[in-house]
Amino acid sequence: MSRDLDLWAYQRGVTLDFSRPGKPTDNAFIEAFNGRFRAECLNAHWFLSLADAQEKVETWRRYYNEERPHGAIGNRPPILLQKHVGATSPPT
Repeated sequence: MSRDLDLWAYQRGVTLDFSRPGKPTDNAFIEAFNGRFRAECLNAHWFLSLADAQEKVETWRRYYNEERPHGAIGNRPPILLQKHVGATSPPT
């Protein structure tokens, strides 16, 4: 699997940069997001197929960005930070 990831990244000019093992503070923002994603989405659902997983993850993504209050931005959803009031996520 790691060779596949390396090849994918190389072909697209992506530089892979991993956190040091046992050092989640190297990237605290993504670690916090991963924890919320696991708790609020992955652990909350059974995924019956790839299509089912895609639908449930997309539903959670929209909730996370358009409805869920974020403490770091005054308990508002991120969508309200966009210039266009009432804007929604791009269509799927």
